[in-house]
Amino acid sequence: MLPESYRLHHRADFSRTVRRGRRIGRRDLVVHVLLPNEADEDVAVPAVRVGGPRFGLIVSKAVGSAVIRHRVARRLRHICGPLVGELPPDADVVIRALPGAAHADSAELERQLRGALRKLDAGGPP
Repeated sequence: MLPESYRLHHRADFSRTVRRGRRIGRRDLVVHVLLPNEADEDVAVPAVRVGGPRFGLIVSKAVGSAVIRHRVARRLRHICGPLVGELPPDADVVIRALPGAAHADSAELERQLRGALRKLDAGGPP
């Protein structure tokens, strides 16, 4: 599971990551990553952050009913837990689930997420 301190909570954090970060699309996910060296200096970013990287999830109604959306979000949060130690401590990651995520199993979602992070040079094993 993903502890609260490793989650994005504020709209500004989501917007900054999606607008200024790098993006890569996979079959069932779109991953946005904002690394510390990519953040603009003119944007107010907390100087001291406790913990490691932060993850945010976007699971829209296009994915399915509330039950399906929550299932997808739980799977993604569970997948993000082990990634905390593999990413830079100041990284922000936003994961947007596409409609196909409703039919993908956890192993497939993890494979897509790890592949996207590797491609973005954000972390993970080579």
